[in-house]
Order: sequence, then C-alpha cells, then structure tokens
Amino acid sequence: MIFLHLSDLHLGKSVHEFPMLEDQEHILKAILGVADAERPQAVLVAGDVFDRTVAPTEALRLFDDFLDGLVRRNVEVFVISGNHDSADRLAFGARFMDRSGVHIARAYDGGATPFRLADEHGEVRLHLLPFLKPAQVRQRFPAPEGATWTDAVKTVIGRMGVDEGERNILLAHQFVTGAKTCESEEASVGGADNVDVEAFAPFDYVALGHLHGAQCVGRETVRYCGSPLKYSFSETGHKKSVTVVNLAEKGRVEIKEAPLAPRRDMREIRGTYLEVTARESYRGQSTDDYIRVTLTDEDDQPDAVGKLRVIYPNLMRLDYDNTRTRSGGAPASAAPDAGRHTPLQLFDRFFEEQNGRPLSDAQRSYLQDLIGQVWEEAQ
Repeated sequence: MIFLHLSDLHLGKSVHEFPMLEDQEHILKAILGVADAERPQAVLVAGDVFDRTVAPTEALRLFDDFLDGLVRRNVEVFVISGNHDSADRLAFGARFMDRSGVHIARAYDGGATPFRLADEHGEVRLHLLPFLKPAQVRQRFPAPEGATWTDAVKTVIGRMGVDEGERNILLAHQFVTGAKTCESEEASVGGADNVDVEAFAPFDYVALGHLHGAQCVGRETVRYCGSPLKYSFSETGHKKSVTVVNLAEKGRVEIKEAPLAPRRDMREIRGTYLEVTARESYRGQSTDDYIRVTLTDEDDQPDAVGKLRVIYPNLMRLDYDNTRTRSGGAPASAAPDAGRHTPLQLFDRFFEEQNGRPLSDAQRSYLQDLIGQVWEEAQ
C-alpha cells in the first residue's frame, strides 16, 4: 500500500511580506504530479494546512482545488490540524466529505476510532491525532497537574486500543525530542513541548508534521516529511520533497523522497555592493528567486534595497556584515552627521536596516504624527 506523506503547507503564508500563494499553487500542482507518478492509495496531510487559524479566502480555495484534484484521482485523503490551524474550522463539513474519501480529524474529543484500509497483506489502520496540548488531555482523562507532553501523548495513544498484530499508521503534529528545527518554526521555551519518540512505539509508521525539514527521529519509520516549500533562509541549500511510503507486509516499510521543484528558489548572496551587482555574480542564476543579500561594505549604500531590486526583484532581506554590525554598534555613519537628520529620517534608515525595506507611505505618515505628539507633550 502506497501513501504520500506531506505536511506544513502553511497556505496563505507571507515571508518577509512577500505573499507565497502563487508558489504554493505551483507546488500543490507538483504534488498532484507526484500522485500521478506514484499512484498512492492515500495521501496523509499531517497538519498546518493553513498558516493561521482564520485562513484567507484565497488559501481556502487553493486547498479546495487540491482536495478536488486528489479525489478526482481516486485517492483517499487523511488530514489533521496543526498548531497553526483551527481544528474546528478545518473540520467543517468533515462528515459530508468522508463520503468523497476526504477524512479530516475533528478537534480531539477523546475518541479513538481508526480508519481502515486494506490491500493484499490485510488491513491497515490509520489513527488521526490532531495537534494537542496536555491541558486538552486533562479535560478528558485524569492526570497529574505536572504531566508532560510525552505523558499526554502516551495517555491518548494508550486509549486508542492499538492492535499491534495489525499494521498501524499514526498521523500526528508534535515536536519529537531530538529533531532538527529551522527558523520558520515556532519553538517553545526550554523544549517544554517535546514528546519522546518511545510514545509512538505501537505504530508501523508515524507521519509527523510540525518541523519543516525532512528527517527521521529515533527510527526510520518515525518521520517528518518537511514543508513542501522553503519558508526561511535557514533552509537555503536544502531540497524539498514529498515522502512516499510503501507499506508492505507487517514489519516491512519502504520510504523514499519524491523531489519537488519550486517556482522560485530561496537563496543567499554575500559580498560588497559592487560584487553582488556585477553581472558575473548572477550570470547563469535565476534573478527571480527569493534573495537575501548580505553586504560586507563598511559604509551603508544609499537606497541599497531599491537599487538591488532592479537586479533581484524578489529581494526579501538586506543585511550588513561589517565592523559595525559585528561589534553591535550604531551605524558607522550615524555619529558624525546624526544631527543633520530629522527623527523621522533616522527611524526610516534604522527600519530599512532591520527589515530590508523602507517604511511605507502609511507607516511614515503614522510615525510623523506620533513624533509630533511626542514633541508637543515634551514642551
């Protein structure tokens, strides 16, 4: 039995204020292409379908089109909510969609009925566990106040009545201890939300969501498939994929990665202003990619963002790495001529250095009014 495992679509997400919807539409079509090539019996979506609990209309339409494409291919779909989703909103109409082969887990309510699929080796049971917190488990089952995330997940799995003589798959959206993170994920303080991999011992394959890098944790069959797109510059150089799982007889699971090619890649460029704008530096490269430029000039370049976007229209971020930034000091040119600039000009300059873009007209107008109020109150 073949499954496609994906997660962390984050539909509707923006990165450094660049909307990613067109890129997400491209990658979902690429995933449908993988489905055509692999002919899976089911697709497992392990949470964070949307980037926020109230998803924008365009993101809803995009996911609707994706589900329709899978159903038209006679593929069953199993979906759980992640920490970015609203479990109740995601599961709206779930009982009706069941009839079309789209199975969306509702918010955790203590239930534990698995879905059942069958092939020549017998039955496969799919258990759906949406993102949950220990407090949600305590509402259903008695537990000490200091119960950990591992305790909570173990309690829930213990109530599932997993028959370990059969083949069992779990969809879950949690952080498993020992997994590698990247900048685009939400991290908890001190790893309080960690779940030990031993909690998932009863399952032949654990389809995890939450972390954006494809990886196994503890054993080969406890796996994050990773996000299908890069959402931070910490992922530059990484390749994205869909995990293809071939579940044969009990005890034999084959796993491979089907590569995904993005509409635009995410890259980092480093050098002086003259180096990164020289034709030789971008010849043979796509200047349409999402770019982070780190300038090593000692002096700030006037209107660097605007000038660089002539070459790199999707410049997302501009940083400096020089004597000033490494020492954590103020801009090298700020001290001699600071008195020649208005507070608005100084803040505008600071904002651009921090965010890689200038203030918008609306932001500049608001800030000007705010500065005026401060001066009036100080007099």
